[in-house]
Amino acid sequence: MKILIINGPNLNLLGKRNTAVYGSQSFEDFFQARIAVFQDVEIDHIQSNVEGELVNFLHDTDADAVIINAGAYTHTSVAIRDAIEAIQKPVVEVHISNITKRETFRHDSLISPVAVGCIFGFGLDSYLLAIHYLMNYRRR
Repeated sequence: MKILIINGPNLNLLGKRNTAVYGSQSFEDFFQARIAVFQDVEIDHIQSNVEGELVNFLHDTDADAVIINAGAYTHTSVAIRDAIEAIQKPVVEVHISNITKRETFRHDSLISPVAVGCIFGFGLDSYLLAIHYLMNYRRR
């Protein structure tokens, strides 16, 4: 099984930006320490601050499933929502913080209705939970 993790805007700043909310570890360090160790699944990750690139990543992936943290585009991007709906692959929406405890505008997701599920509020471990889910999703 192949899983693609897509990270959106500002997630390249993990470990530097608002560490009280997002933690002090970079995504690359987290990936190498916690995700790259999965033996039964091939996992890759990409990041962009550009909405159209995120859409292209979704369109062009040959992965069996996708984990997406679209960052602020979660709340604004019809284009990303439509791309997820179009690819006919299981997509899990992930957020590091508990978006329901944050500003009201972060409570609404355009992605949630087309995702197979949403995981948020568990820090970077939200990605691990999504991987475990998708590994079991394949067996269904």
